[in-house]
Amino acid sequence: MLALTFVIVATAQAHAQADLPRLERRGEATQLIVDGAPYLILGGETANSSTSDLTYMETVWPRLKAMNLNTVLVPVAWETIEPQEGRFDWRNLDGMLAAARQHDLKLVLLWFGSWKNTFSSYAPGWVKRDQSRFPRVELSDGRGTERLSPFSAGVREADARAYAALMRHLRQVDGVRQTVLMVQVENEVGVIPQSRDHSAVAEAAFAGPVPSALTTHLAANRTTLNPDLRTAWEAAGGRMEGTWQEVFGSGSMTDSLFMAWHYATFVEVVTAAGKGEYALPMFTNAALIRPNYEPGQYNSGGPLPHAIDIWQVGAPSLDFVSPDIYFDDFGTWAAQYARPDNPLFVPEARGGPDGAANALYAYGSLRAIGFSPFGIDGAAAPPAAGDASIGVGTGNADDRAIAGLYARLAPLAPLLLQKQAEGQAHTLIMEGAAQRAGRMRLGDYTVNIVRAEGADGRVDPNSRVAAMFLQTGPDSFTVVGSGDAVVTFTADTPGPAIVGLDSIDELVLRDGRLVRGRRLNGDENGQGQVLRLHARDGAEGRVHEVKLYRYR
Repeated sequence: MLALTFVIVATAQAHAQADLPRLERRGEATQLIVDGAPYLILGGETANSSTSDLTYMETVWPRLKAMNLNTVLVPVAWETIEPQEGRFDWRNLDGMLAAARQHDLKLVLLWFGSWKNTFSSYAPGWVKRDQSRFPRVELSDGRGTERLSPFSAGVREADARAYAALMRHLRQVDGVRQTVLMVQVENEVGVIPQSRDHSAVAEAAFAGPVPSALTTHLAANRTTLNPDLRTAWEAAGGRMEGTWQEVFGSGSMTDSLFMAWHYATFVEVVTAAGKGEYALPMFTNAALIRPNYEPGQYNSGGPLPHAIDIWQVGAPSLDFVSPDIYFDDFGTWAAQYARPDNPLFVPEARGGPDGAANALYAYGSLRAIGFSPFGIDGAAAPPAAGDASIGVGTGNADDRAIAGLYARLAPLAPLLLQKQAEGQAHTLIMEGAAQRAGRMRLGDYTVNIVRAEGADGRVDPNSRVAAMFLQTGPDSFTVVGSGDAVVTFTADTPGPAIVGLDSIDELVLRDGRLVRGRRLNGDENGQGQVLRLHARDGAEGRVHEVKLYRYR
């Protein structure tokens, strides 16, 4: 009987390993596959240190479930799992797994290993105190910083061993249940306040040759390179060999590209060690650049848009890289990560009404696999003085906008994922007062959008509004809105010139399902003239089924 039980367990584990969460190209989209089907991450990330206390989290988990999240991004700190070298403590991780399962939530783990937002504050004390074995990034005047050096083999090997142990344990305790869907390797790597490491080993590498693997990639992919990267390379002569300054020029960007290569190759060792134990999808994230900032004022060396190609060559075991987006021009930043070779996932972003609009743009036009407001538990704190990130606390513990949107997207997810794959999911977004109207081609129609009066009777010129359209037929659309807006439809294709609204049916949420509610063919749509989108009581994601027709 014991032998039979062993066979059953072993068979279940083998089956689970064969069907791990994975990324798969389906039509026009790369999607996350969970239990054999596409999965849309309706996520939120806790504050950095919230999960270090399981008791604190006891009241957080039910709140997150009530906010309609299906996935929570949670840190796992190196100092927590390996407080003494070689001795691992899994109580915190196992407690999070148990709590997530209790509340029917999936997890994305964030490995706070050598770096969290450039700093090494979550490394174990035995690492921090031994600077001869685990050296730091150095400034040009020889002073050390609170950052472990990516040039250190000792740091790299210790980090990789700990991460491999984490993934081995995760396979043992979660390989069948698969509560954890993906893992982020490190967090917002890069150097500040200077643009590169000036330690002796780093200086030697900077004066040495650019790796041939990188220049070969540049030459083979010249036409698809990031424009800034291509410009820097070609302005220096498009050389296939030479030092970093000979290949990329003497500007500050060269420092950033140099650090990107060495962070990427460090992360590759860690990632490969983890995947060797348990091959979940893995990624890393970038803190973005403030306008007019130079390398060192931002996290120099991180997986920024101009360095994505470098990261892909240096860290091939990563499945993708992700942006943490807190800037107003969300669409511009997000689009730079939504590439055929890099699916979009936003692990950190603003919440609230702005976040709801941004999520619709990410899920629709950019076919994102997930979106995640930061500080979803409400415990986030402002950044330290001089922090290059602007990931300030968002206080999202009662984020009705995100909760309302996720409540409607959950039952709509199968259709949304289908339309992503078919290339029939598109979002029109308005960002900032300078954008007074929006327009987008949608099949045979043109969609036009302007801001509308809010609950206070006034039009907010700074409000962010979005409308996601899922095309269900030649003249039929399921529309999800965020913010107060008026949508009209026109056409310039062959056929009758005027576009009319045949019908607008609202889809309302009842017992977790979207069901048809009122038909809004009267004053609500201007007698067949407009689609009105309204956000009321902080709830976002109003859903309508719209049918159009044309007449003379």
